[in-house]
Parts: sequence; structure tokens; C-alpha cells
Amino acid sequence: MTLLMVMFVGMGLLLVALAIPLMQRRIKPNGWYGFRTPSTLRDADLWYDANAYSGRLLLVYGAVIVIAAFLAALIPDITVDGYSSVMLMVTLLGIVILLTLCWNFLRTYPHKDKTRP
Repeated sequence: MTLLMVMFVGMGLLLVALAIPLMQRRIKPNGWYGFRTPSTLRDADLWYDANAYSGRLLLVYGAVIVIAAFLAALIPDITVDGYSSVMLMVTLLGIVILLTLCWNFLRTYPHKDKTRP
């Protein structure tokens, strides 16, 4: 189980590291890294705003994974299967929440061109 905990902590820390340049608006529009949608790739202002927002969420999500990895390991008599199940639920729930919040941000963003979604 120690190996699993190290992997989840590493994954959380990687997400935190990936979030920081997005939050700092240092990533230019590109097809590889960031919150890439047709609308964010078309509008530089939207790109930077959406990626700063999603970067903050990604930082929190990474921190939650790190904390959950440590806390789940403290559950008395937890098995490897139990630990894996807890972390799978934390991971999947976090992804759903993260994506929902990011898409809602795009939906409510004050676009210059009101014909776009």
C-alpha cells in the first residue's frame, strides 16, 4: 500500500506543479497544455482567464489528492483494495467537480461576441 500512497501523492504533486504556470497566466494558447476548447483557443483573453481559473481548481484538486492519500492510509485495517477504492472515488469525484466548474466558467464567461457559446 505504501507504493500506492507514493503514487497518489506524486500524482497530486504533479497536478499542483502543472497548475502553477496556468494560474500565473504563463502558458500561451496551444493544443497541448491548458484548458483547451475551441472557444479558449479562439480568444486569448478567455484562454488566460479560463486557465487561471482552472489552474486554481487544479491546485486545490492536487492538494486534495495528496491529503486524501495520507488520510486514507490512516484508516485502521484498510486493505490495498479498500485504499484503492477510496482513492479512486476521490480521484473520479474530483475530476467530475473540476470539469463541471470549468465548463460552467466557460458558459458564464462574459464573451465579447455574444453569438458564441
